[in-house]
Amino acid sequence: MAGHDADDPPEVAVGEALAKRGETLATAESLTGGRIGSRITDVPGASRYFDRGFVTYAYDAKRAELGVDRETLDAHGAVSAPVARRMAAGARDRADTTWGVSATGIAGPGGGDRDKPVGLVYVGVAYAAPWGSEESFTRSERYLLDGDRDAVKAGSVDRALTELLASIRTVSEASGTER
Repeated sequence: MAGHDADDPPEVAVGEALAKRGETLATAESLTGGRIGSRITDVPGASRYFDRGFVTYAYDAKRAELGVDRETLDAHGAVSAPVARRMAAGARDRADTTWGVSATGIAGPGGGDRDKPVGLVYVGVAYAAPWGSEESFTRSERYLLDGDRDAVKAGSVDRALTELLASIRTVSEASGTER
């Protein structure tokens, strides 16, 4: 992979950044059904940094595969910032990777309501900093996307990759590592 071009798709830039830093990634997906992992693995050489993907569509799958606790799911629902963060952290920790990224949301056409409308998506990112640095983190972002089911799913993948790339760049800049 040559140097990053600003016009490169985010999955290419993510791959270049991870490979350059010697870091790894796992995904945790609900509404996207594996599309984030698919986009990552569309890039030749992804095996250098992509470990695995968890597709956890149901509550029980989120609990069993990612360790999202029952209380968080019960209190906030699967489509929430706390669950997106726990999904990302669960993928990172269960796969023992540097990074975890997650997406959970309501793709439609049904399933939404006034508080959680169709198109509501939360993206989570989790980073495992070196032990003892106390710089590990999880974060999430909320999006409200327009369009049909496919557009919401595709937009969720784009947002997840963009958030992941922004986080990798932030960590790189903070550590003085060139992007």
